[in-house]
Parts: sequence; structure tokens; C-alpha cells
Amino acid sequence: MSLNFLLLRTVHENVHALPMKLNYSEPKIYTGGVDISSWSKLNLKEKKAALDKPWYVYFSFRNPQTNKLKRQPNIKAGVNKLKTKRERYAFLRTMQEGLLQLLDYGFNPYEDNSDLESTFLGQETKVVTDKKENVSISTKVENQIIPKTPLETEIIKSVIAVEKVEETGTSIADCLKLTLELKVNMMNKNSYVQYKSRIGLFEKWLKERDYYKNPITFITKKVVTQYLNEVLKRTSARNRNNSRTDIASMFQILEDHEMVAHNFVRKIHVLKSVPKRNKTYTPQQEKEIYKHLQEVDAHLLLFVKFISYSILRPIEICRLKIEDVDVQDKKLYIKAKNKPVQIKIIPEILLNDLPDLSNKDPKAFLFGRYEIGAEWNAQETNKRNEFTARFKKIKDHFNLGEEYGMYGFKHTFITKLYRKFRENMSQHEAKSNLMPISGHATMVALEKYLRDIDAELPEDYSKFLA
Repeated sequence: MSLNFLLLRTVHENVHALPMKLNYSEPKIYTGGVDISSWSKLNLKEKKAALDKPWYVYFSFRNPQTNKLKRQPNIKAGVNKLKTKRERYAFLRTMQEGLLQLLDYGFNPYEDNSDLESTFLGQETKVVTDKKENVSISTKVENQIIPKTPLETEIIKSVIAVEKVEETGTSIADCLKLTLELKVNMMNKNSYVQYKSRIGLFEKWLKERDYYKNPITFITKKVVTQYLNEVLKRTSARNRNNSRTDIASMFQILEDHEMVAHNFVRKIHVLKSVPKRNKTYTPQQEKEIYKHLQEVDAHLLLFVKFISYSILRPIEICRLKIEDVDVQDKKLYIKAKNKPVQIKIIPEILLNDLPDLSNKDPKAFLFGRYEIGAEWNAQETNKRNEFTARFKKIKDHFNLGEEYGMYGFKHTFITKLYRKFRENMSQHEAKSNLMPISGHATMVALEKYLRDIDAELPEDYSKFLA
């Protein structure tokens, strides 16, 4: 009896035994997000982008508890090691046919498939020679179906093992652990702390809802959106967007390592949020604050002057070491947000306020807790928070609201410089002179920043209203 006859007979029996609703969907092929029939119309960049994504076969099977079709883990079986479209698609077509054959034979990801596995892979092929036609015919030995080629054997093994994937190596715990282990060497220390904190909150939320014990495929766009909505209700749109960014970054690593099919988190919309504005100080406020700081906390005053005169962020000042301050050449070497090292000049007005650094340890941080170059064993974020807390006492003294902060001195002095430049320069000239001082990478970024802080104000237009 031929193998084809056996297959047809079994399929016929299964079809008539099925209920009205099929228990599975027809297996489909994912080809990197492009229509494979239009491959020849794609340019080289589009083809490369498609091949850079994971290709796989996917299907859904009816969950016995919900009686609804549920998407099953994607089946790759090493297909993405193949480099060309032709090789991948041929491989996936064979896999698609093998999976459909298994489903017809009763493969069920919610049940034990040991009998089915032995049926397909348990015995060697028996070859019978038809004396009349003198042809070798592969037959079924003891009710076992034999794959025709080594490739089909490997594909069937991968398909049969599909339900085992959920139990080994793809748990939520394993995936989160992997991303944290990789991210620690991909981000600076401060960014990693924030990333780890947000992923930790997401992990805690999954545990509270008893989701944590599931495989990573359990986390869908709906689950992530549900979590982000709760973050939004509890905090703000900005924090919700930051959480979305970090979870998307985590899923990108999982996609790159073929632990999830695609990074669906990037499709979740970013909400519009109004950034916290640090107000600029008036000349009178600036004068009074400087005078009060000189009396109560001269060390904090020097910190504020670094923000004001060198146009630095507080966290950048906390990173400065004695060796980063070249008094002779009037240069500062800064570990900035957008560059490994950024060089700025030390303006004369700031240089005059610096103490003698020649007897200080070059490796010591410039700003100790209470004096220059003193040892202070703390993380840079904790140092920044310390200076922020001390400045809050100054704000309280002057009854200033939360919209004022140390960062406001950066806005204040950039505004002051720009308006001074504009007295004798065009807008373009003023911005060109300001750009190397402010540290903005592009003119567009600087112009947006100046608009945000209202640095450019119109002249009095009363005469046009008379």
C-alpha cells in the first residue's frame, strides 16, 4: 500500500471526524513583513530589511479551556540561518506542508504528542520492490509514517517540539534576565539603573496578576497596553512613554534573539506629554539667590555657577573630575549626554571663582559633598539629588514653586547670552555664536530649545496698535 494512499485515507477519516469548527488554522508563512509575490519589485535595501527579520511558520490552535483559537509559538527550525529568499521560502514551504500534515494527523499542542512522535519518527523505512514495475515503494511499517528526506525529519521534529518550547528557555523570567544581562553592557550606568527600575516594575506587575509563570509569548500588545494604562493613571504621560520605550527596547532584544516573533511594543502609540518646564530667573531673582547662597552655602553657589556660566547639566557637573578641569588651557572635558567626551571652554568669569586645584588628587571628583576635590562615595545620581535637595531649601526661602530649579539657571544664562548677541547680530549670527556654547548638535535643536524657553521676544509693537 503506497504512502500517498495511507495519507489520503487518514486525512479522509480525520475530516469526517472533525466537528463543525476546525481546531486549528491553516499554517501560514511570515516572510519579514513583505509580500513574497512582490519580491522582485523590492529594492536591495527593502530585501535586506526583510531578510534581517526572522522568518517563520505560524498557526493557531483551539484552546480547550476558552474554546477559542490561540496563536501558537512561531516555528523557525533554523530557517533564518539561510541567507537568501529562495532558500528560506523553500524551507518554510516544506515546513508548512509538514505542519499541516501533523495537524491533520491529530497534533495538539495542549496534549501529549508522544504517540504521534513515535508514529512519525520511531521506525526505519521498509522498502518493498514491486516485481511488476521494478520500483521501490516506501511503506508504513507497523502503522508508522516515515518522512521521505532528512530535511522533512528535522522539520517534523521541530513542529512536534513546538509545545515544548513554552516550557524550556522562553519563560518570562528567563527573557527578562537575558535582557538585563545584555543591557548592563550596552548602556551607561545611570541609564541602566532607570531601565532596570522600569523593567522591574513591569515584572512586579506581571507577578501580581499571576502572569509571570507563563511563557514570553503570553505577553501581547494588549497586556503591555494594559500595564501602560495603569502607569498613566498612577503617574503621568511622560512616565508612561518612558516605560513604553524601555519595554520596547527589551522586546527588541528578544526579537533579535528570535525569542519573540516581532517587537509589537513599537506599534503602541506615544502619548503627547507636556514636559516639565524649569522657569528662567529674573535678573532680580538671580541676584538675590546668588547673594543668599554666598552666605549660607558657598559650595552650592559654585555648583550653580557651573550650570550658569558653563551651560552644563547638574549630572554632567557631578561627573567632572579634577583632571577634567584644565585651568592652564581654560578647557573642560565633559562626559556629555550626546557625546563620549565634549570639550568646553572655561569662561573667565567662572575661572576667577575656582579655587587652587594643583594640590588636589587628579582622579578625585571636582565636587565633593561640601568642598572641592573631597572624597564622596556616592552614585552620580545621588550626588545630583543631594545638590537638588539643598537647593530646595533656597527655593523655600524665596517661596519659589516647583517650576523653579537649578536647571533653570541654564535657561536663564542661555537666554541672557542670546539676547545680548541679538543687540548687534542677526538671528542666524546670534544662533551660530550660541550653538558651540549651548552644546546643541544641530541648529534645528537649538532653535526648538530657544522657542521653548522664549529666548526670542518681539520688540514693542504698541505703535502698530495706535
